[in-house]
Amino acid sequence: MSVEIGRRGVLDDVRVADFSRVLAGPYATMTLADFGADVLKIEPPAGDDTRHWHPPVDADGTATYFGSVNRNKRSIALDLTLDADRAQALRLAGTADVLIENFRPGVMERFGLGFDAVRAVNPGIVYCSITGFGTGTGASLAGYDLLVQAVGGLMSITGDPEGSAAKAGVALVDVLCGQNAVAGILLALRERERTGLGQRVDVNLLQSLLSALTNQAASTLATGVPPRRLGNQHPSIAPYALFRAADRDLVIAVGNDKQFRALAVALGQEALATDPRFLRNADRVAHRDALTTLIEQELAHAEAAHWIDRFRAAGIPAGLVHDVAEALAFAEGLGLDPVVALGASRTIANPIRLGDAPAAYRTPPPALNDSAPAAWRTERT
Repeated sequence: MSVEIGRRGVLDDVRVADFSRVLAGPYATMTLADFGADVLKIEPPAGDDTRHWHPPVDADGTATYFGSVNRNKRSIALDLTLDADRAQALRLAGTADVLIENFRPGVMERFGLGFDAVRAVNPGIVYCSITGFGTGTGASLAGYDLLVQAVGGLMSITGDPEGSAAKAGVALVDVLCGQNAVAGILLALRERERTGLGQRVDVNLLQSLLSALTNQAASTLATGVPPRRLGNQHPSIAPYALFRAADRDLVIAVGNDKQFRALAVALGQEALATDPRFLRNADRVAHRDALTTLIEQELAHAEAAHWIDRFRAAGIPAGLVHDVAEALAFAEGLGLDPVVALGASRTIANPIRLGDAPAAYRTPPPALNDSAPAAWRTERT
């Protein structure tokens, strides 16, 4: 995707003081920055921890973890243990529209940068705090993605039925929480248009995950029975799983009876569509093991690519199990422009598409303290 410079963003009148680090907060502020917000990343003298999480690195030596969530920002290094730097941080917060932080509860208060202190000098501040487990009894608990995936139930439903619980292959809870932070901030900015006053926005990793459990959580609430691990199977739909062809794995995601009848024809096994065990989805769920065996017997006769072409021609949702490089190439082939190049930095494009005011990609991830001489003035212009 080409870099767009000079385009007006929908948030170009929003100033963000970003005290967050690692993933959830930086993901949120990058989203705001992509749509024009002026994000000043306030880092300790050693920088965000993820600056040092390498290898791998970009061509310019930037850690790819840091680079993945910090484009379109500026940086200033402040030591919040020093009176002068805390005073400067408060001045910056006093001219911001949004402040976002993900320290443990109480840390910003000890720095004199808690919500009440900032609101006293800036009544319009939207103050977003990201925590692991909220500000109550769980305030003292460290919030790490792996830990939340475990205690939040996700690992219990991920992995092989006979194997150990498994985490997702990316820090998914951090990303979900970052998205919730963006939504909360935008809602609070909308309310400020009506009242002129900012407010506190609280999001936490655990509730972000519990909300994302959707149907699995609803099932537990309705039945009192927690779901079990099903590997790549679906608790309510079949066939909706991973299957093995002659050369590699593929996924078939049949969501209704019509699609199943088309699958039976595409496999050359029309009788499956009239077999009493498989007539309706509930029947297929009840007999999923037998159905899986019959499907894989047919898939073994040809390579996965053959079957994908055949299934797609018949309107059956199916796809290869791509690695990340293949996934990026697949998205590129669909015209989605998934990759943004900013100098030596290459990152994933913002997934939100606005027709009239799209995301813009202006600057690569900042060098530490790159904006110290030109930090925000006290007065807004």
